[in-house]
Amino acid sequence: MILRVLTVVSFALGACVTTLANAQSFETRATAAYVFDQNTGTVLMERNADEPLPPASMSKLMTLYMAFEAIADGRLNIDDELPVSQAAMDYGGSSMFLRAGERVSVEDLLRGVIVLSGNDASTVLAEALSNDGTEAGFARQMTARAAELGMTNSTFVNANGWPAVGHRMSMRDLGILADHLITDFPTFYPLFAETEFLFDGRVPSNSQNRNPILRMNFGADGLKTGHTQEAGYGLVGSAKQGDRRVIFVITGLDSAAARADESERIVNWAFRQFAERSLGDAGTRIAEADVWMGDAPSVGLALAEDISLLMPTAAGDEIEATATFRSPLEAPIRAGDELGALLITREGLPDITVPLIAETDVGRGGFQTRLSTTARVLLARFGPSIGFAPEQFIPTDGS
Repeated sequence: MILRVLTVVSFALGACVTTLANAQSFETRATAAYVFDQNTGTVLMERNADEPLPPASMSKLMTLYMAFEAIADGRLNIDDELPVSQAAMDYGGSSMFLRAGERVSVEDLLRGVIVLSGNDASTVLAEALSNDGTEAGFARQMTARAAELGMTNSTFVNANGWPAVGHRMSMRDLGILADHLITDFPTFYPLFAETEFLFDGRVPSNSQNRNPILRMNFGADGLKTGHTQEAGYGLVGSAKQGDRRVIFVITGLDSAAARADESERIVNWAFRQFAERSLGDAGTRIAEADVWMGDAPSVGLALAEDISLLMPTAAGDEIEATATFRSPLEAPIRAGDELGALLITREGLPDITVPLIAETDVGRGGFQTRLSTTARVLLARFGPSIGFAPEQFIPTDGS
């Protein structure tokens, strides 16, 4: 891909002219949705993404995240057997069919939550990890931890998403959580791809994973479905094709079939309409800036980091960007100093800003440089009015 740069000398980012074609828009049937490309962090689509909504069983992902954290830091062991309380057993809805008084391993409970969406299994984990031994106490911990992870529109009342006043999550928050689960716990993430878990031979008809995208042929490997009458049918999903991974969250569909169909439409759109492209490696020179009072007249401005962007597949081979920096720059300058920025605008996608750094050191010029620079400035300002060209009065080395 060819990167064309427009240089703008200013104190703020300038506007960018772009040759990108319009990315094909996507109209989702979900009442709220959030879709992003994990590799580049590009948000591809959002609809009511920050509205706190009832998440149903999708909120079990937060319980799982905190259980994974507890295992990682040694507070919980995968082989530990946890007691099943009467409160856990009494939950209705999706279930592992646990019995009060029995003990179940953490490993089985995790699979019970992920594959069977067990409300009872979620509660057993919550009571074990709660500071006060109660599910309500664990829900408060969930809310606090979610805020630390940047999930600003999430409030938990229970551990499993059972309908409750005030139990809310936004679609963006669920996307953030899915990203953390995949990134922070790669050892546990494959559990989300398991399609069946027959716990202790109980209720064989209840052994199938409710996540429909696992049985579709587009690279899906997790995460979690949700459904209540209030929330409708929802799904936090992820799919990987080649090196790209797409994470999406939808809710408010009117049937399980509609949820599956919308998931497939979104994944196909995200992979077919967008492609990841490299625009330049760190250190690539983008522009050159004049230097004031330096031992060199100019300094190269280079990319501070690799640029890999998600682009509409219909875009051409040229992208115009805007480099902004002060000019002239005052010496001394050290290699790596941030001296400007490159703004890349993609039609229909968020703008990208990449720092521009000095390629090399530029020291202060000596007496000769200062004299020459002063002469240039004075003669450029007054020379034309008296009929002389500045070049006539610029001292040369050895003069």
